[in-house]
Amino acid sequence: MHGCALTVVGMGAEGWAGLTLSAQEVLGSAELIFGADRQLDLLPADLTGDRISWPKPMLPGLADLLGSQPDRRRVVLASGDPTFHGIATTIARLLPDQPLRILPHPSSVSLACARLGWAQHEVDVVSLVTAPPATMHPLIQPGRRLLVLVAGAHSPAQVAELLRARGFGPSRLIALSNLDAKDEQRVQRTADEWPEDAVAEPLTVLAVECVAGPDADRLSVVPGLPDDAYENDGQLTKRHVRAITLSSLAPSPGELLWDVGGGAGSIGIEWLRQHPSNAAVCVERDAERVARIQRNAEALGVPRLDLVTGSAPQALAELPTPDAIFIGGGAGNPGMIDTCWQALRPGGRLVANVTTLESEQAVYAAQVRYGGELTRIEITRAAPIGRFTGWRPAMPVTQWVAEKPVEVDKPVEKGAEQ
Repeated sequence: MHGCALTVVGMGAEGWAGLTLSAQEVLGSAELIFGADRQLDLLPADLTGDRISWPKPMLPGLADLLGSQPDRRRVVLASGDPTFHGIATTIARLLPDQPLRILPHPSSVSLACARLGWAQHEVDVVSLVTAPPATMHPLIQPGRRLLVLVAGAHSPAQVAELLRARGFGPSRLIALSNLDAKDEQRVQRTADEWPEDAVAEPLTVLAVECVAGPDADRLSVVPGLPDDAYENDGQLTKRHVRAITLSSLAPSPGELLWDVGGGAGSIGIEWLRQHPSNAAVCVERDAERVARIQRNAEALGVPRLDLVTGSAPQALAELPTPDAIFIGGGAGNPGMIDTCWQALRPGGRLVANVTTLESEQAVYAAQVRYGGELTRIEITRAAPIGRFTGWRPAMPVTQWVAEKPVEVDKPVEKGAEQ
């Protein structure tokens, strides 16, 4: 066991026969073997280690279970590559001080790409085990290839339904089940042809080749989705201003945004669409709008948007520290800008869009206190004027953008430490 008391061994559907000699030796010397029932059943009967099935639900008691009996040699069985949507990363998070040895097996994605001749680095992977099917929306683009890790017997039918709803019914679906096992299976249909009552094997990877139909709903992944992509009551940051605003917010992977005064939720939603590791909290006082924002987030592929119903700045008190803040409504409320500025992490960005003279006064005063830039955004669109066409200006938007300074420790003067 190389001096390590806990080892994670990746295993495929073929079981013991597919393990490396090293993995077999680790299991042969293990005193405790943890795993799902189907994995434990694939082990030879003559292994001497005690076999322990995962509790249901597994996660709440996982740390205590694996942390017990630390003096015994323990092995955890995982499906495929334990660090790819696997249990090894969960163990590392729950037991950060536990020395961990990981013996990977080819992942289901690796095996699926081998069967299909697809390049792994060109494929988008979605796990429906940890996320709902709606998270696929940003990835459904003409010509894209997806591999979907299914969460249950009806997952492929749910994916097919989602594709049809988006107008991607001609997309080709290939269900690859029990990869590398003796009973490996392959079922191929288009999304339009996929039976609604079809049931997939538990160990299935669904390959999707996206093909747009004539009426496909193509939603760009760049900021500035069409306004009609959002259900709204008029409180919506319009498309061109939204694109400018996202550019000013400058989202980076893994960052958290506060979208204050959510309206239709468009800024928080498009922040999340920039990268799957991004997070956003949308604060909106109107309950009907909150429900509408949730529907928009679901329809546009980011159901992970965190919604808070309440009035700002009071509703901001318990929120996690943000990397960026957008104030889309209420910039003139007493204490709003100062509260947001104090909450922002050093180096973070604050962007406020305002349209009234009163709110302009608030952001001008903030610019005097905190610095940053003021910009007037004016959009003019062509529109019919009788039998002719003329320009109709939209209400101008004043945008304040500021970056909070990073505090640098001052050098200690000579003799000050004495």
